[in-house]
Amino acid sequence: MIERAVEPLRARPRALLWAGAFAGFYRPDTDAVRRLDAVSRFLYAARSVILVISGQAAAIAGLLAARQHAFRAVPFALVLLGFVTLHMISNLSNDYFGYRRGHDTADSPRLRYTVHPLASGALDARTLFTGILMLAGIAAGITAFFVATRGWAAVGFAAAGVALLFLYDASPVPLKAIGLGEAAAFIVWGPLMVGGGYAMIAGRVSAAALLAGVPYGLGVASILVGKHIDQLEFDAGRGNRTLPVLLGEGRARALNRAVVLAMFAATAALILGGILPPFSAVVGLALPSALRADALLRRPRPSSPPPGAVGWPLWYHRACLVHNRLFGWLYVLGLAAGAALPGGRL
Repeated sequence: MIERAVEPLRARPRALLWAGAFAGFYRPDTDAVRRLDAVSRFLYAARSVILVISGQAAAIAGLLAARQHAFRAVPFALVLLGFVTLHMISNLSNDYFGYRRGHDTADSPRLRYTVHPLASGALDARTLFTGILMLAGIAAGITAFFVATRGWAAVGFAAAGVALLFLYDASPVPLKAIGLGEAAAFIVWGPLMVGGGYAMIAGRVSAAALLAGVPYGLGVASILVGKHIDQLEFDAGRGNRTLPVLLGEGRARALNRAVVLAMFAATAALILGGILPPFSAVVGLALPSALRADALLRRPRPSSPPPGAVGWPLWYHRACLVHNRLFGWLYVLGLAAGAALPGGRL
């Protein structure tokens, strides 16, 4: 998770440059990004580094299907592409409406930790909307495929996803402005993506697969809660009533500590209930990372960036993101081991 300068990357082949947008942590050097090619600028502006959480959700759904001998390569590939595509649309939409509503200003945390597609000048409006339309076309094509092959289940999951995407930041009263954005993130990256992805891959809806998305959904929610604690003062000053604004910093930090630890409790309960394989206990290897995040959340956020801090003013967000990445890959590993054995109750 070491931040690297963007400027030296210009000499690399474009394919490597594009791949680099998905690695590391947020890059604040907007001047360097503005000098890159259009695709690279679009990938950085879309915050591609965070798209790993959608990739992990797709992998979890695929492995749950594999455990039931119901894995299908083409539906899985489309689920993975669809999740990443919708996530990119969500990131760009979030920034567009944040900019239009006057939240993403020069003094905002958003412009300080990474490239903003519009406010930073990385993209012009035409490039932004062309990219969004292309992504929307991909998403629509994938949705049409699943509606044709999976019927009403695909309609239901797609409708829920589009509704939450719209309500999160595009609606007149967005969820993130009334303390519900964090819960929406839990639903989307937990039961909706994991359970919905399983249904599209396996061809059937499973309540157990929806439950299997709970631990991972909690992890994604912890990332967003951490981010909103980091920018609490700014959000409160702009009337953006995120959950940490409503709770206050102390209670929000306590809540996020509970969410991080609940990821392990939920996993243990699902193992005991036979929904997850015993191999899923491997997520215990992420406990040291969780305890580091917990220790950070016990203390108030520093008033200025400590030496070596990356992505400031993000602080709790980065700790929760690092932890969720590790937890997610271990969750995937446990399911992969379980997929090699027959049975399960999905």
